This record gives sequence, C-alpha cells and structure tokens, in this order.
Amino acid sequence: MDLKPIYKNVIEGQADAVESGVKAALAAGVDAGVILNEALIAAMDEVGNRFEDGDFFVPEMLIAARAMQAGLALLKPHLTAIDVQAAGKIAIGTVKGDLHDIGKNLVAMMLEGAGFEIVDLGVDVTPEAFVKAVQEGANLIGMSALLTTTMSNMSATIEALKAAGLREQVKVMVGGAPVTEEFARSIGADAFAPDASSATRVARQLVA
Repeated sequence: MDLKPIYKNVIEGQADAVESGVKAALAAGVDAGVILNEALIAAMDEVGNRFEDGDFFVPEMLIAARAMQAGLALLKPHLTAIDVQAAGKIAIGTVKGDLHDIGKNLVAMMLEGAGFEIVDLGVDVTPEAFVKAVQEGANLIGMSALLTTTMSNMSATIEALKAAGLREQVKVMVGGAPVTEEFARSIGADAFAPDASSATRVARQLVA
C-alpha cells in the first residue's frame, strides 16, 4: 500500500486525512512500525527541513505536528503491541517560575514525531521533578525558559542532578528565546537547541 498520501497529508497538516489514511493502512495489514517510520516520522523530518530552509514557519509546523499526532494516536496501541523501541525517553518541561508552554509543546510534538517517548512535565517545573523523571528512566532532559529571570533554574536543575548522582546517566538539552549556546555551555548542559526543528536533530545526536 502506498503511504505517500499519509506523508503528504502530515506535511500539509490535514489531520482528518492522516487519520483515515492510517486507519486504511492498518486495515490493509501494513505494519504499524512501517507506517510510523515511512509516513509520520519521514514527514516530520521534511517539515523540519522546510522550517530550516525558511519555507515553513511555526504555524505550519504546529499544524503538521497535530496532524502527525492524530496518526500517532491510532498507531500507539499497535506499536506497544509489537514493542517498537522508542528512539529515547525525553522528559521535557518549562523551568520553575516560567509558565510559557507554546515553544515547549511544539518541541515535544516534534520530538514525538521523531519517534521519542515524551514525558511532558508541563510548566513551572522544579529541579526535583526533573530529577524524579530521570529516576523513572528518562535518558534525556529538555528544559525551556522564555524569561531571563528563570534561566538560572536550568543551572539549578543540573546541580540537582549532580547532587542526586544522576548527571552522568542523562543528557541535558536547553532552549528558549533568551537561551544561547554560550549560556548552555556555561551551566554544563550537553546541548542547546534554538528551535523545535533543531531540537529533534540535537536529541537524535545526544542519544546516538
């Protein structure tokens, strides 16, 4: 069965068409892992490329990510049944004191579209909550901040991971409007991602 229409509908953000396409593919006996990789993940990779080339902007990315999630929701029961290995388990959240979530949500959707298992901790996330997520199996942490006043809580989270003896077993990625590569290095983060598209690429490199 041709999965190209699903791929195309994800890129175009046609959630209903993605849903019906995935249903039809499953009914035709196409393996859920194949649909995930060849239609959904491949489409989100293309969306990321178009964003980096300046052909797509945040609204297009959001709409495509929502369409991808509509398909993913149908695949999930089948994926767990055949035990498709996630690319990695990422705990993502906006740091303590910061209530902004649009960027964080988009990053979470893009990462989910890239095959990662996502633990969305929400906003105003304490260092302790990130530590707990690592104790529960997250091998990557994504922290977001939109206020310069809350950026220090990224550093506090890394210190909390060290204090808990967990720093060596987790990769830390940071991002958000005021965050820079230089700041990420200064607090001892493993990586900096300026936007949702690069976050996917960076996350893949970190777990490789």
